[in-house]
Amino acid sequence: MRSILLVLLPFYLLAQSSFITPMEYASSLYKNPRGIGCHRCHGEFGEGKIVAKYEHKNEKKSFIGPVINSMNFNDFFNSLNVRKNGMPRYFLTQQEIKALYFYLQEKKTESSLNVK
Repeated sequence: MRSILLVLLPFYLLAQSSFITPMEYASSLYKNPRGIGCHRCHGEFGEGKIVAKYEHKNEKKSFIGPVINSMNFNDFFNSLNVRKNGMPRYFLTQQEIKALYFYLQEKKTESSLNVK
């Protein structure tokens, strides 16, 4: 948890002087970073989802956007900088990646509080 705070602190401090809150910025970025929003494949809160079902050589298959809200920051960062398994390259800045991670961690915390 401490490492998450250290990663997000610069983002939080910069956003304090902005006209939108860090959460508003992060939410906007998650829903439309550069075309197709993250939520289309990874779910509203990074919980993962089935993107498509199809049949290939008479075998039923699914294309799944994986869970991303439980990744550590380094894995999350690296995943956004490598194109694989249908994941597009968005060419996000470090600040944008931190904002997306912040958004997912906040939403995960909110959803766990609502379950209780």
